[in-house]
Amino acid sequence: MRPQKVLDKDILIGLTKVFRSKGYEGASLKELAEATGLKKASLYHRFPNGKKEMAEAVFAHVGKWVDHNVFEALLDERFTPKERIKNGLNEIRTLYDHGNEVCIFRALSMQTGLELFEKQVNSGMNQWINVFNEVGLALGFSTADSQKKAVQVLIEIQGSLIVSKGLGDISVFEKTLQNIEIKYING
Repeated sequence: MRPQKVLDKDILIGLTKVFRSKGYEGASLKELAEATGLKKASLYHRFPNGKKEMAEAVFAHVGKWVDHNVFEALLDERFTPKERIKNGLNEIRTLYDHGNEVCIFRALSMQTGLELFEKQVNSGMNQWINVFNEVGLALGFSTADSQKKAVQVLIEIQGSLIVSKGLGDISVFEKTLQNIEIKYING
């Protein structure tokens, strides 16, 4: 068997870039193929169910990265809860390239994408809330306060990404992460 010329990891990175920038509806097969370094036929060979399967693979790829980097940092009990917040927020900076990248939830939940990927978006957002809720509880917040803060974190991160893009000012994203840190560390 011949070794693959384009690695799966590189394909997923290319697909992610296109879906982040174009969304599900806007991403053409030509753009997806170009971003992966594959011809359309080879792309379909890897993803026989087409663009939907590619987007599902992107969700899984990004989800795995978030689990391994963001969520593990936030839940790593070798560190104090305050250190975990700082570490998790640093991983979030990396995930969104300091505010330069669009969230995959947003990119794939526009138009038809929401109908196709509602389960993944809902599950992913609930994971974010649950993890931040756990950190809040570890910091000693009441159950109600911890849950409220966790939902607010998701709203603030997502909102700041949109505002940063709209204003062309990534400092909005950075200030939001700093404010989240203050809310968690100072109670």
